[in-house]
This record gives sequence, structure tokens and C-alpha cells, in this order.
Amino acid sequence: MIGRRSSLSRALHLLREPVPAEKKRLMRERWEALDPRWRTPGQGLGQKATGCGATIGVHPRCDFDCTGCYLGSEANLIRPIGLVETCRQLDRMRDWLGPKGNVQITDGEVTLLPAEDLTAILRYAREVGLIAMVMSHGDTFRRRPGLLERLMLEGGLTEVSIHIDITQRGRLGYRGARDEAALDPLREELAAMIRSARRATGLPLRGAMTQTITRENLGGVPGVVDWCFRNRDVFGMLSFQPVAQVGRTRAELPGVSVPELWARIEPVLARYGLERRGAGPLLFGHPGCTRIEALGVYERDGAPPRVFPIVRDGRAEDLEIMREFLARGLGGINFRDDTALERLCRTLGVLGTDPVWFLGPVRRWVRARLAELGTSFPSLAWGAARGEVRIDGFSVVSHHFMSPAEIATDEGRERLAACLFRVPIGEEMVPMCRVNAGGVREAFYGEADPAAVTVRAASGSAAAEGSGRT
Repeated sequence: MIGRRSSLSRALHLLREPVPAEKKRLMRERWEALDPRWRTPGQGLGQKATGCGATIGVHPRCDFDCTGCYLGSEANLIRPIGLVETCRQLDRMRDWLGPKGNVQITDGEVTLLPAEDLTAILRYAREVGLIAMVMSHGDTFRRRPGLLERLMLEGGLTEVSIHIDITQRGRLGYRGARDEAALDPLREELAAMIRSARRATGLPLRGAMTQTITRENLGGVPGVVDWCFRNRDVFGMLSFQPVAQVGRTRAELPGVSVPELWARIEPVLARYGLERRGAGPLLFGHPGCTRIEALGVYERDGAPPRVFPIVRDGRAEDLEIMREFLARGLGGINFRDDTALERLCRTLGVLGTDPVWFLGPVRRWVRARLAELGTSFPSLAWGAARGEVRIDGFSVVSHHFMSPAEIATDEGRERLAACLFRVPIGEEMVPMCRVNAGGVREAFYGEADPAAVTVRAASGSAAAEGSGRT
């Protein structure tokens, strides 16, 4: 009974405060810390989100040997930091990100942890108010049937990201894949696994797909975008990462530029109705770090799906609606993981901030957007009730990690200052690129497990002497 009252009290509180005061305060801090050049109307950091965090040392070891890997050469020798230290990191990220902060449970392959340890980490993240995403190559779920369901039921897992591409080495049954199309059966298998886990548990699970991009698999990008779009009920976000020369990434691995990558993405989205070429108005942190297309998708039975940008570039009415929405303190609104009652109360709380504005300008703006799609409020409601209409979303994002040479430049330092993706190292939230390319990861491992790093250094020196190299 006490738990029910507590849940009801939390839900009713959302009527008065749909965006927590703590979240608003932290967003103001992010906004004020940004270089004024990046404080654009479409800037998400400080207006819509407080950033993203990632764990380190949870399980540095991985059973793959990928050609593009941002971990150091000593990672497979480092012991996990353990539950107590992992919870300290989660506490630090909760302070930095606020309620419903986005946290990646990652480092090496964290699904190799004992299931009870990983579920304990996930439970703690949920207890302190974070939304945790498990980052994985997905093969552990294939080898250990039931693990994914256990993480959902016992750990409260609601988000998982699966990394699939031909740079990976060690994939069960796909060791000889030479192009991305050869991995489509694997993508189908993992999509079916996520759908099955949802049915078996009756719980939600949102999926994302991650891919390292080199010149060797650049040609496969259009097929992956198209596949994920058609399977967006599972993989609603697709994240590309052009390879950076950090960690144990092979020096001969050929990189690609961001324009080259998006030249392969844009034609696929154009087939589904996206007219824009080039980056849109949405921004997260420094413009050199991330590019994102956040799209709505409208699909009616018998007709091909159509994508539409949530905020259109150069459209004054869209920017005005966005500015007014933010001015009402609603920028940090987040419905993810809400119960049905919480979602209802949060929605009513949002509407209650200014009913006249929502029923006036916002309603007219939505009506005009629906007319562009060839529908209306009544038609949409009737079609949805009959199961003839589907409206959902699809996001494509590219993250551009830096090499050691890049972080040493003026632009590199600007990017570090505006970084939204950070890792807790002691009491500091360190930009991920400094962790990857600035020696921070190696220093952390050295402090976490000095003996392993010493052994690795000694073996590396012996190998160099034996080969005649210095």
C-alpha cells in the first residue's frame, strides 16, 4: 500500500512539475557553460538535455578482436572495478545528468559479467533515477538464451544498443562476413530476439544499432539505413561512428569523412520523403562532434511510409514553436520509462503550463503539419483506432570521435569544452574523447589494476626487443 501511495504521489506531482526543478537547474548550467557560438535555437545541450554518461572499468575485457577498437591494448588484462565502485560512478553521473539521465553501461563487453552483477548494476541505476542502456555486440545474448529477458525482469533494462559491422572479429557464425549485407541475417536474428523478449516479459525494450564506419564498409551504409528504417519498431535509432585512430584501432584501417558518410545516408532518407540536404537545425554540443536527423514517420496501410523532420530547417513557424516551448520551461520533458499514469499526469502538466498557447498556436501548427502529410486530426484518430495508421520515429546520428592529434588543436579543445558525452573519473566528468585519445583510460586502468598494466607493459617491451623494434 505504501508503494502504491508513493507511485501515485510521484505521478500526481508531475501535474505541477512535468519537468523536475533539478533538471531545469542542470540544463541552465550546461547552457551557461556553452560557448555563445553554439547557443543556437536548435541546440539540445542545455535546452533539451543535460548530456550523456558512460561507465568505465565495469568490464574492460571483450571476447572480440575488432579492427577498430577504442579500448587500450591492456583492456583484456584489467579486472572489473566491482559493484561498489560502479555504483559510485552511477552516483556521480546522477549528480551531473539529473533525473532520467542517459547512461551507457559499457567499457569492454559488459554482458560477460555474471548475470547477477549486471542486473544489480541496472537495478541501482534505476533506483537512483537514471535510464541505463547496455552496450553490447549482441553475441552473448545469442549464446545465453534468456539473459536478455533476465536483465529486463530483474534489472529493469529498457534500452539496449547492439553493435554490428564487418570490423568486428569473433562473431559466432559470421567470421567471414566481407560486406554489411552479409550481416543482415544476423540483424534479423537480433531483431527477432528483442521482439521475442518483449513478448515473453510483457515489458518495453528500446533498441539502437551502432556501427563503426571505415572505407571498407562505407558502401554498405545505405543498406543498413534502409534495413533499420524497415525495422524501426526494434532499432529506432541508428548510430554511425567514423573510425578514429585511438586505442587498439589498426593503423592501416582507412577512415572516412563525415560528409562522405552522410552522402550515403541522405539518399536513403530522401527515398522516404526527406527533402533536406546537409545538416539540419538540431545540434548537440559542438557542431563538429555530432550530426543528427530526428524524424517522424507517417505510414498508412497501402501507402509507403513518409518521413518528416520534427523541426524543419529555415521554417520560422517551427523555430517559433520551439522557442515558445522552451520559454515555458518544458525543454527537459522526458516520457521515457513513465508508467501509463505518469505519462498521463506529465502530459496534463505540460498542457497546464499554458492551455491557451497549446490550444491556439500549437494546435494550428500541428494541423498544418498533418495537412502536409495528407491527413487531419479526425482522420488520424480514426485511422489509428482502426489500426490503419502508424506514426512513430526514426533517428540517424553520427558521432565523430577525435584522435590524439585532433584533441591537441584549437578546435579539438573547443570540442572538449562543449562535450555532452562524459565519463566519471574520480570527481570529474571527463569528455569521452579525452578518455579515448588523451591517455585518461590508460591512467584509469593503471590505478584500477596496476599489476595487470605492469605485466602488459613488460610483455610489450619484451616483444619489441625480440623483434628488434624500439
